[in-house]
Amino acid sequence: MQKFNVENHEPSFLPNGKKWKLVWSDEFDGTELDRNIWDYRLYFDGKRHKCWSEDGTVELDGNSNAVFNLVEKDGAYYCATIQTGSVYTDKPDGEKNPTVPTFAHGYGYYECRFKSQNESPWWSAFWLKSPTCHSGNTPEVDGVEVDVMEMFDPHKIYPHMIHQGHFAKNNYKKHMAEDHMENWKDIYGYLMLDKDSYHRYGCHWEKDGFTFYVDGIQIGRKITEVTTPVKSFLNLGMECKGYRGNLVSEPGMSENGFPTGLKDSFIVDYVRVFDEV
Repeated sequence: MQKFNVENHEPSFLPNGKKWKLVWSDEFDGTELDRNIWDYRLYFDGKRHKCWSEDGTVELDGNSNAVFNLVEKDGAYYCATIQTGSVYTDKPDGEKNPTVPTFAHGYGYYECRFKSQNESPWWSAFWLKSPTCHSGNTPEVDGVEVDVMEMFDPHKIYPHMIHQGHFAKNNYKKHMAEDHMENWKDIYGYLMLDKDSYHRYGCHWEKDGFTFYVDGIQIGRKITEVTTPVKSFLNLGMECKGYRGNLVSEPGMSENGFPTGLKDSFIVDYVRVFDEV
C-alpha cells in the first residue's frame, strides 16, 4: 500500500500501482457534525427504528474525531447511524421516492479510520449503499450494499460482504470476500484488532469487482461475481443489538438485556473517498 498524506491529519494508505486523488472527505474538524453532509438514519425498512436517535448520540470532540455514543435514557439505550443519502425502502409508508444524496460516488477507494467500540451489545458499521439497492436483483440497475466494515463484536474482523436485493424477498443474495477460505469461520470468530489503536478499513471498487483491506492488508479475495456502476452514498455508525425485531413497539431494553449504566463509544477519525487518476 502507498501512503497518501493529508495536511494536518493522519495519512491514508491506498493500493499500489495507481495514482490517486482525494475527491471527498470528512475529517470531523470543528465541534458540530456537518448537517449539510450527514443526516441521521432513523427508519429501517419503512418503520421507525427505536434505538436510533439524534439526541446526544454523535459528538465532535474538537480533535478531529466523531464520537458515536451509547446513550441510556428512561431505561432504554440509543445510538446513531449517519448517512449521506438514504435507501428508499427505509422511508415511512407513503414516502417511497428516493432521496437525492448529499454525496454519492462510484468506482474508487473508500477508507474509514476508527477506534472500535468496547462493549458487545451494539455494533459498528461503514457501508456503501445505492438509494435503490434493495429494490431489485439487478445490480447494474439497482446497485448493491457494500459492507466495508461491520463489527458485530468489539475488535473482531468479520467477513466482508456485498448484499444484492432485499433481505426479506426471494431475490436476496450475498457475496463474501472470505468465502473461498477454508477457515473463514475461524476468522469470523478470532481474528482480532488491537483494542487500543485506530484501524483503517478500505474498499477498492472497480469495474470488475470489490477488494477489501484492513490496516493495509487485503482481506479475502476480490469479489468479482457481482459489480455495479450505480453510485452509492455513505452510511456510518452504530446499531443496538436486538431491536430489529422490535421496531414498532414502545422503547425499552433490547431483547439481549443490556446492563444498566453501560458507557461506550465508537470513535471515527475520518472518512475519505479517492479516485484513480
